[in-house]
Amino acid sequence: MNPNPLYVGALTQVLTHWHTGCPHAAHRAADLLDRLADDENIDAGSRALFDAAGEALRDTPDSARTCA
Repeated sequence: MNPNPLYVGALTQVLTHWHTGCPHAAHRAADLLDRLADDENIDAGSRALFDAAGEALRDTPDSARTCA
């Protein structure tokens, strides 16, 4: 299986944010999740999940922690 690079990038940024608290990683992940949600081949359930995750990440305070 060849994973979609957007999935890999979004997951990488989510994990970076999870481990470091980096707000830049949260915003990058949210942008990638938006791009995934905009894909016309994505099912409605995945689209809703990507949208919800992106919104939650966008609500990350910029002062949460410094980036690693």
